[in-house]
Amino acid sequence: MCAPRLDEGWLRARVWPRFSRVLQRTEIYLANHSLGRPPDRMAEDLRGAIDAWYRDMDGAWNFWMEGREAFRGLTAQLLHVEPGCIVPKTSAGQGLRAVLNALPGRPRVLTSDAEFDSLDFILRVYRDKDRIQLKALPFDAFRFEDCDLVVVSTVAFRNGKPLEGVRELVRIAHAKGAKVLLDVYHHAGVLPLDLAALDADFAVGGSYKYLRGGPGACWLYVHPRHHALRTLDTGWFAKQHVFAYARPEPPQFAPGGDAWLESTPPVLAPFQALAGLELTLELGVERIREYSQSQKALLKSLLPVEDHGGAFVTLKGGNAKALAAALENQAVKTDARGEYLRLCPDYLNSSAELEYAAQIVMRHAHAG
Repeated sequence: MCAPRLDEGWLRARVWPRFSRVLQRTEIYLANHSLGRPPDRMAEDLRGAIDAWYRDMDGAWNFWMEGREAFRGLTAQLLHVEPGCIVPKTSAGQGLRAVLNALPGRPRVLTSDAEFDSLDFILRVYRDKDRIQLKALPFDAFRFEDCDLVVVSTVAFRNGKPLEGVRELVRIAHAKGAKVLLDVYHHAGVLPLDLAALDADFAVGGSYKYLRGGPGACWLYVHPRHHALRTLDTGWFAKQHVFAYARPEPPQFAPGGDAWLESTPPVLAPFQALAGLELTLELGVERIREYSQSQKALLKSLLPVEDHGGAFVTLKGGNAKALAAALENQAVKTDARGEYLRLCPDYLNSSAELEYAAQIVMRHAHAG
């Protein structure tokens, strides 16, 4: 399947049929992909992984590990890195903890005031347990200050604003002897992303949102220069020979990024993500981005929304949560983060849906 440029007619004919189950819902789905609409094949992939268990019992491990490696390969292709650098995790927070628990002493961590709760909460707890020193700077004026580790999102979750000067931030951090962990959850699959070119030390992301893989299908990126770094967040799947049951002293780790694996993995999570990753790569992030821009332009022509550059537009106000609830009662699904109502058009939304949703939003916004 190949389209030189995405348009609604082509998507309706060639892509929407892959989402027949979720498109039976009557709502207009504009939530910020908080749970991205899954393709029909996702259920088939999961069923295949479960059927392997019934059919093969312990022999299913071969099939499950093939699925894990497929997940790593597709994610690596999306990020322009080597598959061995992708370490499957169940959450972005799990990836952050693995990095924090690999650093010696009481590292100085620099972060922003706009990090999502999954990372922000962990950083605050580590600070309160005196495991790290923590400083937060405003996202809009984020800059390098002396530290051991920078933890920052490349796109802010509340308003979709990209962080300016990421490549230069990484360069300066390295020149000062610091490492950088990027949260790319609102970036991967939305904006083109080349982690190898950015030269980041670590990154976290997942398939929960834009990649349509659901919760649990996440990953930690570890640059090859840190594959030999050892974290306390480890387990027997990080061993050199997982199923040999040998116990050499000192412990012997698997090569490459496999040394960052942990204990027995959730075997179904990678299968959730395969269909969404494959479709994203098939359509191309650049083309998805171009189509998203046209959809956001339509919403901006109809609503007083702000577009900060990410996948969604925002309507700012103190009643965002109440407005989202009122819209849901009218079968228009949005979401709110703080004072921002977020509206995320999707290539499964028609122009007619966006126009109708805009009317409903304006009606309730004025009523509020």
